[in-house]
Amino acid sequence: MPGAGPTIPETLHMNRTFPAVAVGGVVLLAALAGCSSKTKGGDSIAVTATDSACEVATTSLSSGSTTFAVSNKGSDVTEVYVYGEGDKVMGEVENIGPGTSRDFTVDLGAGTYEVACKPGQKGDGIRTEITVSGTATTEAAAGRTVEVEGYDYGYHGMMDFSAKKGETVEFTLTNTATDEQHEFEVIGPDGNAIGEIGPTDPGKTASVTLTFSAPGTYTYECGITDHADKGMKGSFTVAA
Repeated sequence: MPGAGPTIPETLHMNRTFPAVAVGGVVLLAALAGCSSKTKGGDSIAVTATDSACEVATTSLSSGSTTFAVSNKGSDVTEVYVYGEGDKVMGEVENIGPGTSRDFTVDLGAGTYEVACKPGQKGDGIRTEITVSGTATTEAAAGRTVEVEGYDYGYHGMMDFSAKKGETVEFTLTNTATDEQHEFEVIGPDGNAIGEIGPTDPGKTASVTLTFSAPGTYTYECGITDHADKGMKGSFTVAA
């Protein structure tokens, strides 16, 4: 999530050069991770988040479903994202308190990704590149596109939205604010996020394609600081 936070390496986009991490013994740990054997999809990958590093135990993975087991060894609450090309959010877990752990599972096809730890749940994150080999994934084709406008502080375009179980929908978020970033996160009936459009700069547009696999009441919100409390949230129904 954006905002002032600790000084961290700037690695915002996939096409930037990734600086070497040189904090204490982290360089050695990163080197060892790079030399480790390839992990099969479905295995659990340890991620250690601190105030200044994001250590991924294995950076060479096989395609498939992978669980990231995150341990927060820092002094502040953190969140961890897996980003694809163009900072597309592949999966994330939030609200990991100091000294606690949480897991999240992501289905990854062949390609290059970044694991981003965000101390204080702010900023673009301390990023570690991972490489996935094997089979590419094919995203389900969207049956329709819903255009969402994010502004300070609310959404246009979601008032009459509803869907059916099994339906695949593309959401596009255009941020019409002048200064603030906004995002669009969709949370399923079980309370778990099913996908999101990450922090989007003013004047920019981003998208996500989601498939609603279960009926029920879904919610959506902007997870940046207090934006949801200010009105950037809502709900919709997915029919059976």
